[in-house]
Amino acid sequence: MIKKLTLLFFFFCSLLSFSQDNLHFCEQINALQNLINAKHYSAKSLNDSTSQGIFKLFIKILDPEKDYFLESDILKFKTEELKFDNYISNSNCQFLNNYALVLEKRIHTLKKKIEALKNEPLDYSGNLTLQFTPRKDFSYSKTESAQELRLKKRISYKIISKLIEEQKDINTIEANFNTLEAEAKTKVINNELCLLEEFLNKSNGILRFAEEAFLNAMVQVNDPNSTFFNNTEKTTYENQLSKSIQSFGIITQKNNTGDIVVAHIIPGSSAFKNGKIEENDVIKSLTSNKNSLEILCVSNQDVNMFLEDENNQKVTFSLKKKNGTLQNITLVKSKINVEDNAVRGFLLNSNKTIGYIKIPSFYTDRESPNGQGLTSDIAKELYKLQKENISALILDLRFNGGGSMQEAIALSGMFIDRGPISIIQSKDNKNFTIRDNKRGQFFNKPLLIIVNEFSASASELFAAAMQDYNRAIIVGSQTYGKSSAQLILPLSVNKNHGFSKITTDVFYRPTGKSHQSIGVIPHITFPSLYDNFKTAESFKPYALKNDSTIIKLKHKPLKLVRVKSIAEKSKARLVLDSNFSKIKATNKTLHKLLFNKGEKYPLSLRGIALEKENRKKIMDYVFNSDAKAPILFKTFNTTSTQEIINFNEEDKVENEKIKKIISQDIVIKESLNILIDYLTQTSN
Repeated sequence: MIKKLTLLFFFFCSLLSFSQDNLHFCEQINALQNLINAKHYSAKSLNDSTSQGIFKLFIKILDPEKDYFLESDILKFKTEELKFDNYISNSNCQFLNNYALVLEKRIHTLKKKIEALKNEPLDYSGNLTLQFTPRKDFSYSKTESAQELRLKKRISYKIISKLIEEQKDINTIEANFNTLEAEAKTKVINNELCLLEEFLNKSNGILRFAEEAFLNAMVQVNDPNSTFFNNTEKTTYENQLSKSIQSFGIITQKNNTGDIVVAHIIPGSSAFKNGKIEENDVIKSLTSNKNSLEILCVSNQDVNMFLEDENNQKVTFSLKKKNGTLQNITLVKSKINVEDNAVRGFLLNSNKTIGYIKIPSFYTDRESPNGQGLTSDIAKELYKLQKENISALILDLRFNGGGSMQEAIALSGMFIDRGPISIIQSKDNKNFTIRDNKRGQFFNKPLLIIVNEFSASASELFAAAMQDYNRAIIVGSQTYGKSSAQLILPLSVNKNHGFSKITTDVFYRPTGKSHQSIGVIPHITFPSLYDNFKTAESFKPYALKNDSTIIKLKHKPLKLVRVKSIAEKSKARLVLDSNFSKIKATNKTLHKLLFNKGEKYPLSLRGIALEKENRKKIMDYVFNSDAKAPILFKTFNTTSTQEIINFNEEDKVENEKIKKIISQDIVIKESLNILIDYLTQTSN
């Protein structure tokens, strides 16, 4: 009797806990939908179409690689595809339990199958085949046996890949295959199990993971830049930003596939100045003089502890780049001093001296090492450049994903003499014109801005304003096409429901036109490695549409630059330039490699090695030829910068690397040619 009462007590407690969790989720759904309706610039109505969109996003977040669910699971889930809007409207939250249960069941099944592989020999004979499949062609397994075969192939591929990465020499691997394969197999399988175990033991469990996936889908169906995040995620990010200023300047996080990735690079830091580390690089290992850490099922906390260890002052980061190549980059911890700037100006020597500044992001007060922000740092560097009597200036915004709109507006004001810079429109269609009220220009000589497919948001606001004022020649590639602004808002004021980064406004050019989903189109375009890669916002699900607005304050553009003749000269040079011809040819090869299904090849040591070597050759040809590239022009420091780095050997070494990279850049070289043509044209 006592035993039965005890069981009933625990069962009651379980139901109570479950009920409380369910109630909390219901409150979050209601709070988020209310926030979307009240604050989102273009909130969608709850209907069947919206329901279908939420469903697709939700399933994709739950299983992004289509590894867990079977085709039959998706077919059953689809019976609710048009019901999510009703669930939200009626505060019905219990529907989610089934998705969490099925996901948990599938992960447990995969765990058992992977466990079984420990004692099962894998087939490396070549009887099985592999084929590179782009993400757009991923599909769910039809049956459990098909899923098991797919799993075996993936594990086998990872084992062979690990052997090749660690041993390099195929003959050595073949001679010691049984021993090496057994060691690698243990590591790979343990890592796979560890990742699944970590997935199952996510904070508050699979059910909570599914709930947050649904909340994300709810907000992302309105536009791709809005998202949900919980209190822990927000607090962790803020805590990381306030770490000790003696650091490498890299903030890491663990992504959905279990990789430790570079999430943020702090302006002015060692990583920032190095210039070769990018956000979303995957960290494979960390090595110092005294310690090493192989990133196999380690927590983000372990990585941070290694990087913060006082004994690890100099660390080599083994990074897997977005293009698939592995790079070893060594950084030295540095103190981000108050007087340091996150940007640095250089002198490009042609027959006229041209200034050059790369702007990696529009960082603002909190992120700036000197507490000022980008505009203040640019002003200091531009002052140094003007003391060198530069004839013109190049601002490089390639790969600048944006940042602070206030900084973009302030920077625009440095180059124009009063007037509207952008028009902000809120949810109620009320327009607010942002203008520069300061008389005069900080810099009034010719300006050229380089952009590419990854220049976004604040970068586009600045480039568009300079284009509309005829203040700059824009060169490069069509930009990303994001013309919206987001705020981080709590779902509710008095309850612990989390936060949403939500699109609250859109912004327009001084002309009233928008670059949303079309980007800023350069005056002069160059061939790009990323042509036709569909990286723009317009290719993302539920991207906002392009439109225009009525202007109340007309801007006064400068005299129109005669770009046509300059563009024709540039085009003629590009036709004859073997480097740009190579970019065109490489773009086609790379596009085929990344976005088309590959040829089938045998699942064997030699088969995988040959496939990896072929892909590596292409990637090396594309991305690793910079070291051998010729010096196209000379790059110098300003007198002020040279005086500073003379007393800092580490800075001097990094500075020489950066100058070499600039001097080898064919885009900067052609930008120089364009500016010289412009200066010649205006002097006649």
